[in-house]
Amino acid sequence: MENIIEVKDLCFEYDPGLKTIDHISFNIKKGEYVAILGHNGSGKSTIAKLLIGLLEKKSGTICVNHYELNLENLYKIREQIGIVFQNPDNQFIGATVRDDIAFGLENICIPRNEMNELIETYATKVRMDKFLDHEPTKLSGGQKQRVAIAGILAMSPSIIILDEATSMLDPRGRHEINELVREIKKDRDMTIISITHDIEEAKNADKIILLNEGKIINTGTPYEILTQVDILNKLKLDIPFSLKVSQKLRKKGIKVSKTLSIEELEKQLCQLNVKI
Repeated sequence: MENIIEVKDLCFEYDPGLKTIDHISFNIKKGEYVAILGHNGSGKSTIAKLLIGLLEKKSGTICVNHYELNLENLYKIREQIGIVFQNPDNQFIGATVRDDIAFGLENICIPRNEMNELIETYATKVRMDKFLDHEPTKLSGGQKQRVAIAGILAMSPSIIILDEATSMLDPRGRHEINELVREIKKDRDMTIISITHDIEEAKNADKIILLNEGKIINTGTPYEILTQVDILNKLKLDIPFSLKVSQKLRKKGIKVSKTLSIEELEKQLCQLNVKI
């Protein structure tokens, strides 16, 4: 697969001499689901803003679908990237869910008859079609994020960035959005970048970029990154629940292997005929 995003030797600083992003390089392939993982203040949300040109880099290069990010190409790149922020209230424009999904489509001059079809399609996709005439601000947190995602999907970007999109949700809301993201990835083969400190969210990715103090610590599959317990603890990050359980079981002499999947752990315990 070809690279859809190429970042090389990228630097950024809010204050002179204090690098928030410190000479990082990474590539993301078309159709890949990548989690940029790090604790608060590690620079991960800054990367999201740099990728869409909301912040101006100090040095280095960013290329999106073969276009280098600069003033000449800025709007071409923004047409290809949709972003869902941490607080969906900051993205709402319309008085109803229907109006809000329509807003982005109006900006790109989609004809009204096509617009109505797209609104219905993507509201249904995120299971919000029964709420089209509701006021967005009166929805639950998970429903608000669904509406924000529908508005982005309707514009058919090549890339969607989720910038801590589940951090303000309760466990049920986080689960719903994570399930929705997996469905989108499967159905649309879209490139997804999840900016997160949520381990359970990151473990669904194809690849994890582990960030700390503006530097890339490691890159690899979820299993390669999330089973490095000592490193995660040092970076003040949690470890997956299934891994915690398997560690405690091994301490009790029950021979189960490391796994990021609760279902896989249950299968191992059934095969061992273990009762907890």
